[in-house]
Amino acid sequence: MDEQFVWREEYEIGVESIDREHQRLFKIINKVFSFKDQDKDSHWACQEGLKYFKTHALKHFSEEEAYMASIEYPGLKEHQHVHQVFRDITLPALERELAKTDYASDAVDHFLGVCAGWLIGHTLTEDQDITGKRTVRKWEKLLPREELKVMQKVIIQLVFDMFHLESHLISDAYSGEKFGKGIYYRLVFGSGQSAEKSEVILAFEETLLINTVGRVMGIQTNKLDSMLIHATRYTARQFVERVMESLPNLGGHELKEENILSYEQLQKIFQRETMQASLLFDTGAGYFAYCFIAPHLLEEGVGTPIQGQNALEEVEKYLQRREAQSDKRKILVVDDSMTIREGMKRLLAEDYEVAVVDSGVAAIRTMTLNRPDLVLLDYEMPVCDGRQTLEMLRGVKEFDEIPVIFLTGRSDPDSVRRVMALKPAGYLLKDLKPAEIKKKIDAFFSVLDA
Repeated sequence: MDEQFVWREEYEIGVESIDREHQRLFKIINKVFSFKDQDKDSHWACQEGLKYFKTHALKHFSEEEAYMASIEYPGLKEHQHVHQVFRDITLPALERELAKTDYASDAVDHFLGVCAGWLIGHTLTEDQDITGKRTVRKWEKLLPREELKVMQKVIIQLVFDMFHLESHLISDAYSGEKFGKGIYYRLVFGSGQSAEKSEVILAFEETLLINTVGRVMGIQTNKLDSMLIHATRYTARQFVERVMESLPNLGGHELKEENILSYEQLQKIFQRETMQASLLFDTGAGYFAYCFIAPHLLEEGVGTPIQGQNALEEVEKYLQRREAQSDKRKILVVDDSMTIREGMKRLLAEDYEVAVVDSGVAAIRTMTLNRPDLVLLDYEMPVCDGRQTLEMLRGVKEFDEIPVIFLTGRSDPDSVRRVMALKPAGYLLKDLKPAEIKKKIDAFFSVLDA
């Protein structure tokens, strides 16, 4: 058995009862992995093991929430929401896949991988909040749950009505992660002369547009072109207007502005704005996200507004910029320092497609949606350091061949030996001159291409 999820000291939050239950969930996952590799009665054993995991996980959620209530933990409602998403959305979707495939090995792997990844990420992030080890509140200004549920149902029904695709929600806390080649479309709505505006951002995987809007138009190509972009604009506009009509409390429905965004512009919006809804869907033909920003959060300078007289020019410019980006190698920078992240992005962005995240858990999620060609990984990070992050990556079959180069601020022999003992593709010292760092990364890809 190659798969093992080992309980580590850094997963502990300092509450004995919770830590003990987390360890037990790890053991259950590993036990099911061992069942999967046994030929005799493996099918039945997997079914029973997965049922046991689900039962135990739901019992743990209830007990954990009871503990938080007993200490009057202020983030209880947010934590309950995270549990609810996993219980009511993630687990049922995985169970449907298991039933549909009759517990095929790939489906079991998928179930266990998602559960283990969720457990690791949740333990290292939200659970740390309980004892004050982490205090970030990322989703504290969402729409009321009732309106989010209505929005979700309306979107799923519209996707089916328009394109006959059975979509399902995979996250209601989409953070702007990139998934494959994307198209990012922004619509601003208002009412008359009122200053209050609502902003909707749609992120589409390119393949989804080709398989939906392109198919309806009879386009026989696998490449995005200006005609498909324009068709998508008007299809998306009608789609959003239908959603807005179903939720009249969200503001006026008169279109005030529209933009086609680059991924960098999308990232800036997520960095500065608070989303009141941020839903990520899987249609089976590609991903798409529906993001909503409430009134009074709009800022200038997002992009050139598309109007009748400049629509053709703006779309052509957008396609040219996008084509220039398409052949670039993808680099993911993982570092808890914003200065390092932004510095590396400025240094590399001209020649590479650069994504940046601030933790190992965020790296896993980003890599799942958009596989990089190289990971530049900070060796010293809080909670989950570079060593632990690399071990997590190598524990995921899809990521184990992606080269990882460590970023480290230490050059003493002992530190270098510790870094290289993990067998990365290399290491870079943070105190090198930027030009030297760029030169080494260019040389790394030159060797790969040789």
